Amino acid sequence: MMRRRARTAVLWSVFIAVHVVTAWLGWVLSAQPMGDVVLVYRPWTASALAGGPVMGVTEEWVYPQLALLPMLLAQLPAVPLGVVLGPQGGYLVGWAVLVTACDLLGFAVLVRDGGTRRRRMAAWFWATALLLLGPVALYRIDAITVPVALVGGLWLARRPRTGTVLLAIGAWVKVWPGAIVLAALAAGRRVRDVLVASATVTVVVVGVLLLLGAGEHVLGFLTAQTGRGLQLEAVAATGFLWLAMAGSARIEYSHEILTFQISAPGAEAVSAALTPVMVLVTAGILLLGVLRARRGTAWQRLLPPLSLALVAGLIVTNKVGSPQFQTWLIVPVLLWIVYDRPRARTAMVLVALLCALTFCVYPLVYDQLLQAAPGAVLVLTVRNLLLIVLLVHGVRAVVRTPTPPVRSRVTR
Repeated sequence: MMRRRARTAVLWSVFIAVHVVTAWLGWVLSAQPMGDVVLVYRPWTASALAGGPVMGVTEEWVYPQLALLPMLLAQLPAVPLGVVLGPQGGYLVGWAVLVTACDLLGFAVLVRDGGTRRRRMAAWFWATALLLLGPVALYRIDAITVPVALVGGLWLARRPRTGTVLLAIGAWVKVWPGAIVLAALAAGRRVRDVLVASATVTVVVVGVLLLLGAGEHVLGFLTAQTGRGLQLEAVAATGFLWLAMAGSARIEYSHEILTFQISAPGAEAVSAALTPVMVLVTAGILLLGVLRARRGTAWQRLLPPLSLALVAGLIVTNKVGSPQFQTWLIVPVLLWIVYDRPRARTAMVLVALLCALTFCVYPLVYDQLLQAAPGAVLVLTVRNLLLIVLLVHGVRAVVRTPTPPVRSRVTR
């Protein structure tokens, strides 16, 4: 008992220390890895609180509307902190406090009562991935969805309705947790309960938004993505970056989307093709999952690799390649460790490497990347190739998910 308590205390101490170090790195590293928080989130919330335009309600927005809620919540600790640190510093620390508090709640669910060996291993992996990914693991809206999706995925085992509600709420903050809902449906986990719970959340959110006057902006986060160009760090932009080194492509800043994009012959065509490709890839992976479930694969074994394959597919086929997307990969791996640890090892290594390479890209060599410097382009190329490897591994793991012998399926 004493050893177990000691292990738990060490886990909690390391997890908290990782958050402190990662938050501090956001202040001292170049390329402003915490810039979105003060340059984008804070003005959005200030406008809403002052009675001005409300993103997603009165204005078109790239995020689902519930993303505004944590941005507003960060203002609560920011007000007293701002007296000492100033408005921007107060909001930055307030955001870091909010994300850390959410992570600690998710961590408490993961390692409750000291946790099993699998859960402790998952906890160590979470802390490692956060440290390897760096400040963007905290200073982005995606960070809020990680503990929400993790708890939702864990609760699919004993409380599938509640777990689905959390996942659906997470999807209305940032779309990706919806991939775990789709994976649960394909894996056959209490399909009716999952459908009803996710539909209920969507109906409630949409109903409230309509009452607030959102109208045409309700699904703006989907339509706003269709017209954007090919972002610098997207997997599909890798070839154009090599052309940029030769002077045959340009890296330009989009003031509308607030990101760097590729300008080159063929870039618009590639960008336009990615959305239907994403739909096809997602549908194909889901079909594989359904087929494995029909062959009798246990949902606990199928859900993690299927979730990872879906999330990796969303990243690889995305016209956006933001570094914080790597946080999406952490939750499927955590679920994989908890539900089927022996088969999770390769995914753990790949995602850890992806986090480390992404930290190298942003913020460490990002300034050089904007100049298409060979070393920076090479690092990003390796990262993007590894994302494809992870997608292939996830699909392969789905295909190879063990099924019970024919006799046990017949007599069950």
